[in-house]
Amino acid sequence: MGDNTWLKITIASDPRLVEPISDYLVGVLEAGVETAAADEPGSGTVICYLQRPNPSPEEVAESVAAITAAGERLAAVFGVAAPQVNAELYAEEDWGATWKKHFSPFAIVPGLVIAPTWEEYRPQPGEKVITMDPGMAFGTGHHATTTLCLELLQGALSASPGARVLDVGTGTGILAMAALLFGASRATAIDNDPEAVAAARANALANGLAGAMEVSLTPLAELAGRYRIVVANIVHDVLLELAPALDRATGEEGSLILSGLLAGEQVKSIARHFAARGFAVAEERQRGEWAALALCRAGAGLTPPVGRDGAGR
Repeated sequence: MGDNTWLKITIASDPRLVEPISDYLVGVLEAGVETAAADEPGSGTVICYLQRPNPSPEEVAESVAAITAAGERLAAVFGVAAPQVNAELYAEEDWGATWKKHFSPFAIVPGLVIAPTWEEYRPQPGEKVITMDPGMAFGTGHHATTTLCLELLQGALSASPGARVLDVGTGTGILAMAALLFGASRATAIDNDPEAVAAARANALANGLAGAMEVSLTPLAELAGRYRIVVANIVHDVLLELAPALDRATGEEGSLILSGLLAGEQVKSIARHFAARGFAVAEERQRGEWAALALCRAGAGLTPPVGRDGAGR
């Protein structure tokens, strides 16, 4: 074994928290994550590996506190018990080799491939590629809400090529980068977490997209201008809090793509809330327990599907 010790954190949670906790760990903390499939034993357990060589007791306590607080916030959103967080140190000979075994290029949506940074991927005709670190690719590419947003974003940009896009809560920047590859002229990506902003900037630079992608800590409410397409993959309660600012940021002919929603009541709630602001549901997509909505301003030229729950009837 090597001389270094690394931090391993085990989170025992309600199975419904596995995906959002994993997304936080990977997208914000750049952690490696192991989870069991939904039908396997231990399906509510998330094992997190943080690259903290020889961490001090204070650093271990800080990491546990941050993960515990994030878990408590997510548990409150989902109405389940807060997860239990435990830490231990372990020796690892070669951290990078361990994770390289688990990641290979994969298509998030048709025509868009995520490839790990160490592996050269030759795209097939018509394919676009985003290269990311393995932890980031795992956490964002496999999360259902990210895939749903990408599908809706791809459709919106096929209808409005050259549009300006705003990505609210950008995380690792995957939605903003994808928007540019899908045909957006510019993308603005904002997040309230400095580590996420740094990660998104680094990813944009690594993918040759920094010139068309602005990444900042600017709060949504302070952002100037309006956008043809606004996308926010967050959670239900935060989307409601941001509704006035999301409304202001969306142009008169614009589209608003919202996700981080549980299918059912949360989708109906968002549809009702934004209908009161003059938006109609243009499209709804669902994958498992997760859902995403594409909204347009009523009368802006997009006809909501007939029979959708919550709006567009």
